[in-house]
Amino acid sequence: MNRTKRFLFQSFLWLTIWVTAWLLLDDDIDFIRKNGPSLVFQIAVIASLIFYVAPAFLFKKKYILFVLISLGLLVFSSYFISEGFTGPIDGPPNFPEGPPGDHEGPGPGRRPMAPPQFMINFLVLSLAYILATLIETFLFAQRKERESIRIKNENLQTELKLLKSQINPHFLFNALNNIYALSVTNSNKTQQSISALANMLRYVLYECDRPVVPIQKEIEYIENYLELFALKSSKAFPITTDFQVLDKGTLIAPMLLIPFLENALKHGNIDSNADASLRIKIHSNVESLLFEIENSIPQTPIKKDAVGGIG
Repeated sequence: MNRTKRFLFQSFLWLTIWVTAWLLLDDDIDFIRKNGPSLVFQIAVIASLIFYVAPAFLFKKKYILFVLISLGLLVFSSYFISEGFTGPIDGPPNFPEGPPGDHEGPGPGRRPMAPPQFMINFLVLSLAYILATLIETFLFAQRKERESIRIKNENLQTELKLLKSQINPHFLFNALNNIYALSVTNSNKTQQSISALANMLRYVLYECDRPVVPIQKEIEYIENYLELFALKSSKAFPITTDFQVLDKGTLIAPMLLIPFLENALKHGNIDSNADASLRIKIHSNVESLLFEIENSIPQTPIKKDAVGGIG
């Protein structure tokens, strides 16, 4: 809700309150004449709050200035109404004419002392101002919350896109090298490897643009990833997997698990260390997702490849 809509909403709110009060007083036309200026000033004060005072001071945490300016605005408006117009509340009832001393002050038959018109105007305007401030503060908090959620979502999308751009070219380069080596030796694994790579590329290009994907597709990507990784050696790598998914339609963010797998393979030195091992566990049900990946630690430092990417 923008400022104009908020101003119109609060103006309509107070107009409704005043019209209700007028109807309760039997449509007394004097009520409109006496309270019209107060309604106009209420709307003016609320407009100044919405369009200037609150954004410039309250929402910037300049509370002392906000209080001082608000008090000044209310005092000035109340004084102007009191001096230039009839006040917002009907005057005291008429009494029989007589010597002033017979009808003023406390006591039987004496006219009650009416509160100063300035105080009445000040209280009415203050009530409207405080209510408008509470409404503005509530709406401001809602706007900040929505803005915070929007920024977080944008940051997550940016991070996810960056993550994909780091992972995909790096792995694609290594996979193509391995498949090329298979083709040179006329290995019967060449066709199977190309199919696995095609499935991975299909997942990255057509599935990862969605906010969520079925967990089964992520697991298939991991299986294809491990299959292509195994091409780096003719020996079987000590990799154990435990995938138990009760509901294959369970949704997760795409490429959520891949960075952990790639880092474990890269830092565990599993392709060149005979004692290395890797364990991957994925258990999923309708209520939770358990993902564990554990790699051995090399006894001697290993030299990382120079190609960029995760890890």
